[in-house]
Amino acid sequence: MTPLNTLANLSFTLEPTYLKHWTLKDYHRMSELGILDSNEGTELIAGQITLMAAKGTSHVTSLHLLANALRDQLGSSVLIRTQDPIQLDNFSEPEPDLAIVKGTVLDYAQQHPGPHHVYLVVEVADSTLKQDCEIKDKLYAQAGITEYWVLDTKNRQLHVFSDSTPAGYTRHLILTEPNQVSPLAFPRLTLTLTSILPPVN
Repeated sequence: MTPLNTLANLSFTLEPTYLKHWTLKDYHRMSELGILDSNEGTELIAGQITLMAAKGTSHVTSLHLLANALRDQLGSSVLIRTQDPIQLDNFSEPEPDLAIVKGTVLDYAQQHPGPHHVYLVVEVADSTLKQDCEIKDKLYAQAGITEYWVLDTKNRQLHVFSDSTPAGYTRHLILTEPNQVSPLAFPRLTLTLTSILPPVN
């Protein structure tokens, strides 16, 4: 018989047909019943409940810099949400690091924003670059999110995804310092990459 501590260290991948796909209703109900640990950040991604990675100092710093820069330039014309859910469909409710959405806070008192409310989604990656660029990009594209950014704090790059299709984004640009970027929905807004990254030690 294999010892339990050995079983815990085994690594294997289950076929998708053997995985249960949770719905938003299931996910919210588990949260209400306390089945999900309120101290653990989770997301519903394509019917699977995933744990969110811990946020390092570079992640936190970049997110604040980006949110502040966007609010300074956009003011109250839009709502800038940080680390709040967006409802993509009945099987996905990610919590992107930042989303620029239509309306005001009270517009979402009863339901989280959906894809038709979203101008831009941004994930800040200090340890999640592969997931953000190879999994979440497809998730957001399939939902019809027009533009998606991944700010890679480790390599000091910005991945810009656009032209969404059911198969994924057809355009993927990688910007490095000292380049500038403007969201498609707000072409007059300009951000310098260096201004949204932590200072170099």
